[in-house]
Amino acid sequence: MSVKQQGKAAMGNEYLIQEKPLKALIVFALPMIIGNLFQQFYTMVDSVVVGRFVGEQALAAVGASYSLTTVFISVAIGGGVGASVITSQYFGAREYGKMKRSVRTALTAFVVLSLALGAFGLVFSHRIMVWLNTPEEALSQAVQYLRIYFLGLPFLFMYNILSSMFNALGKSKIPLYLLIFSSVFNMILDVILVRNLGMGVSGVAWATLIAQGISAACSFMIFLQEMKKYKGSGRGGLFDRGEFFNMTRIALPSILQQSTVSIGMMLVQSVVNSFGAQMLAGFSAGMRVESICVVPMAAMGNVMSSYTAQNIGAGRYDRVRRGYRTGYGIVGFFAIVLCLWLETCNGWLIRMFLGEEGSLTAFGTGTEYLRFIGWFFVLIGLKMITDGVLRGAGDMKLFTVANLVNLGIRVVIAVTCAPRWGIAFVWIAVPIGWLANYLISYGEYRTGKWKKTGNVSGI
Repeated sequence: MSVKQQGKAAMGNEYLIQEKPLKALIVFALPMIIGNLFQQFYTMVDSVVVGRFVGEQALAAVGASYSLTTVFISVAIGGGVGASVITSQYFGAREYGKMKRSVRTALTAFVVLSLALGAFGLVFSHRIMVWLNTPEEALSQAVQYLRIYFLGLPFLFMYNILSSMFNALGKSKIPLYLLIFSSVFNMILDVILVRNLGMGVSGVAWATLIAQGISAACSFMIFLQEMKKYKGSGRGGLFDRGEFFNMTRIALPSILQQSTVSIGMMLVQSVVNSFGAQMLAGFSAGMRVESICVVPMAAMGNVMSSYTAQNIGAGRYDRVRRGYRTGYGIVGFFAIVLCLWLETCNGWLIRMFLGEEGSLTAFGTGTEYLRFIGWFFVLIGLKMITDGVLRGAGDMKLFTVANLVNLGIRVVIAVTCAPRWGIAFVWIAVPIGWLANYLISYGEYRTGKWKKTGNVSGI
């Protein structure tokens, strides 16, 4: 590719810097939202299939392991988003050699991390499930599901890191197409392995591993071809220590932010488990629906991160402020739609998981959860876009504090109140944590310190 062609290609991918904020954010966000929805369908379909074709105890088993698996998913997503901030800033400044060096470092670091975490999970799956007070009748199936899941952890990490890198280059449609393919393939395998071959909980786990493996391999090959479009190789081999430490400053708080909900749910999972398999099944169904609802808000946070990083790399601080204000309107729209959906369809959504054979206790737990939480998604939307600006600018101190406060509130209220006054306090704590997180992050945004900490790549 000639220098002129390369410049033209880069200009076509720089709409986060050039287009009006509303158009830029929506164009970038929609493929990411659709893609993330399909990614959630992996676990959602797992739950629907085992709930309907295996039984309520199987649904409880998958639900008991869900809080732990989402921690690792959050590590992959948060690490990818954090690493992509550096890539976005190099891309915005058209420093393509440095951009490639940062990409190689991120991929190498997270492949090693995924192998280490996968090995840890294989060894300690049973012990962790016991520690989380998993009901005895669901314990063996939960451990079985987890061990197969951990075998596929490197594929999960590879795909999510590459998705973040595609997004950093403004290529959010590529991960979308791969997710649509792998999600549909996963659904087909779920039905074949569970309903036709009778493999139970292990069937949905193997379906996810196979689908994610194929998706990761395809993503890697496409990404290699994409990198050839940009001139410059960057110095060094597969790993650069300086780039690694530069990324770590952003990636670690980003992992914490992405993991806050998941870690909080894991820590309170033992409280939920203590109420028995029926309530656990209903709670698991409600949690699956909530994870779908959070997708557009989390995607907007990630969009704001890339948007902020690219515009800081280009020296366009004015566009960051305008984009942030635009984000309020977008998450407000999503919040209204989600509230209406959950208030009118909560019963049908829970029945989708439990089927007609589900117990009244499970059904009542799930519907109560959804009716309450539906009113508060605007809070997580505001939290996510504010955190996205701070993360994209590299302003990580108050960002980290805000997410720790969020986590602390959720854990303390759930652990101290739910055993005394009922399981409802597990979800009552959620919007309180979101609100505290938003107020702290917004206060930091208003100080304007993010403009001084921006440009973390040193360009």
